[in-house]
Amino acid sequence: MKEISDLIAGFENHLIAQGDELNTISAYISDVKQLDKFLISQGKTLTTADFNTLRDFIHYLFDMGLSPVSINRKISAVKGFYRYLLFAKVLVNNPASELELLKVGRKLPPTLSVAEVSAIIESADEKTALGLRDRACLELLYASGLRISELLSLKLSDVTMDSELLSVIGKGSKQRFVPFGKKAGQAIDEYINQGRPLILKNRSTPFLVLNTRGKRLSRIGFWKIMRKYRIKAGIRKRVTPHTFRHSFATHLLEGGADLRAVQELLGHADISTTQIYTHIDREYLKEIHKLYHPRG
Repeated sequence: MKEISDLIAGFENHLIAQGDELNTISAYISDVKQLDKFLISQGKTLTTADFNTLRDFIHYLFDMGLSPVSINRKISAVKGFYRYLLFAKVLVNNPASELELLKVGRKLPPTLSVAEVSAIIESADEKTALGLRDRACLELLYASGLRISELLSLKLSDVTMDSELLSVIGKGSKQRFVPFGKKAGQAIDEYINQGRPLILKNRSTPFLVLNTRGKRLSRIGFWKIMRKYRIKAGIRKRVTPHTFRHSFATHLLEGGADLRAVQELLGHADISTTQIYTHIDREYLKEIHKLYHPRG
């Protein structure tokens, strides 16, 4: 079996021979290298990946907040790479053959019930330093509707405990202030004072959320953490950091929050982006009507 680097180089030469644009080739090679890095984190390689692992990679891209258009390009790159491996007789079966491109359009994002969110959050073991970290992260995601990149970029100086506010740098380097409430505040306080020092030991870093080596936690690291607690809580549906963000917005609107206030909390530049949640709210109202109205 050839080395992975040789396979990627072979794919690049294959694309050049096909006459593909240089920008396309560069993007496809970058996409395959990103897949390779993800697979390594899952204990797989480009030649041992199966359909389920490739599908997990697509879910991971969703967690990163990529648009359907960007994800579709990466899916095309992956499918092209595995077609090349078949052509080069490296593989006899194509694990990417059933991967489908996303329908580019506005779909209702998946959400959790309040009970499901609570079950996941409460699955974190608060008796350990890592459990305190995980509990604080889960509480923050739901309490503040943060993007995963925003959570992992938080520094200690961004957290104001007295006023229960976060200073968040969102898309376009725009700053916003987001409240996090008492329950998340308690979890953050316990993590900062009890868990974080044990993880950090004698090391130093400004970042709030740390891995076991005392460095900033990665997206893949948190993706695995969330998957662990989803399974532990007995939730069968797919759950990502973005699912918590969607649930945050939906539950606020169901509770009567103003759409523009939710827009500000989420850090959306355009209110039309936030309006997708009004569709979820309408579906919720229809269900309530069906359940409780005499002629529903």
